[in-house]
Amino acid sequence: MHELLPPTLSGWLALLASYLLGAIPFGLLLGKLVGGVDIRRQGSGNIGATNVGRALGRPWAITAFAFDCAKGWAPAFFLPLLLAAESPHALRVGCGFAAVCGHVWPLYLGFRGGKGVATLCGAVLAVDPMVFLGGGVVWLATLVGTRYVGLASMLMGLSFPFLAAWRLAGRAYAGEVIWGTALLSALVFVRHRANIGRMLAGTEPKAGRRRTT
Repeated sequence: MHELLPPTLSGWLALLASYLLGAIPFGLLLGKLVGGVDIRRQGSGNIGATNVGRALGRPWAITAFAFDCAKGWAPAFFLPLLLAAESPHALRVGCGFAAVCGHVWPLYLGFRGGKGVATLCGAVLAVDPMVFLGGGVVWLATLVGTRYVGLASMLMGLSFPFLAAWRLAGRAYAGEVIWGTALLSALVFVRHRANIGRMLAGTEPKAGRRRTT
């Protein structure tokens, strides 16, 4: 667990930069620039891609997902390279985690942000593309089977540490990736607690249906 904390000042600055990049609310910006709407006042009120889709349509949901994914991938991929980090995988996980925290608790929006799923995907993609692809299969299978985006996202997040344990078994940095993805999986579950309640109550909207309340 302690391996995820950077030992140098430059490492901590990398985490700060990752957080500040992750805090950029691309979904909110797209809503205002494209549709002239505040997506926090639309649908679920979330600033993520799913709610952007409800407000602006599927193409803009894909655009929002791409931007949010990129802000998780870019710092986790590039900063360890730029800093020539001695433990690049630990810093990748740390930067990815910081970017997700930025999306969930953005400084620019009074620390009230989104659920972090797309940014999490970008971070995992930077750490290990095969783990990301495996989680994507879990997400797609769950969505096709249930049509619940929230459930698909939660199960994808849950799959990441298990996929990392299987994929990286025996590698020196396996523990760092497993711990990091486990923490992010827990965060995804916490951020989806309202979705869990709605699914249990039978009021959670399914993919392809607009929210009516």
